[in-house]
Amino acid sequence: MKHYGYFRSSAAWRVRIALNLKGVAHENIVVHLRKGEQKSPEHLSRNPQGLVPALETGGETLTQSLAILEWLEEAHPEPPLLPADPIARAHARAVAQIIACDIHPLQNLRVLSYLRENFGADQGAVDLWCQRWIGAGLAAVEELLRRADHGQPFAFSGTPGMADICLVPQLYGAERFKVDVSGLARVRAVGAACAEHPAFARADLRAQPDYED
Repeated sequence: MKHYGYFRSSAAWRVRIALNLKGVAHENIVVHLRKGEQKSPEHLSRNPQGLVPALETGGETLTQSLAILEWLEEAHPEPPLLPADPIARAHARAVAQIIACDIHPLQNLRVLSYLRENFGADQGAVDLWCQRWIGAGLAAVEELLRRADHGQPFAFSGTPGMADICLVPQLYGAERFKVDVSGLARVRAVGAACAEHPAFARADLRAQPDYED
């Protein structure tokens, strides 16, 4: 199995965590986004969007991080990434989608590059843009996690799952763009629990061979 990603990509980071949690053997292959390698014909043949991640498995190539996580859950059901209770599963998916579908796209490299190139946004304006959307999204996540909190260390259970997988890279994004998360107690607690888990530590962007300051 081959996972094509980039150290700072939140989407690829999610897949790295999930593969580690599932204990699925794989090879991580770098697609350097800042060098434009995602636009090469070779990579476009894997992912027509010109994005990461892409996961090659059994002669097929999968794209989109949440779709890959769902496939991993079906193909490698242990340990589970979703709670057993259907309502809790829906809430976990909701948190994952808030992050992956509503927050992350607005801080994506191609969106920020477009703001710079077409609207003259400097770094201060880019930071304000990201702070607006990351802050609002994480505030909603905080409330959903607070409602689901029954004393468990992770988002929806005693073991990490899909919501935790999406939250951790987004917390890095919040730090990167100077978002104040001091009032998000539950979000920070879940992030701290994940930081102690070896699957998350191995997937951390700073632990990747292509890591750059």
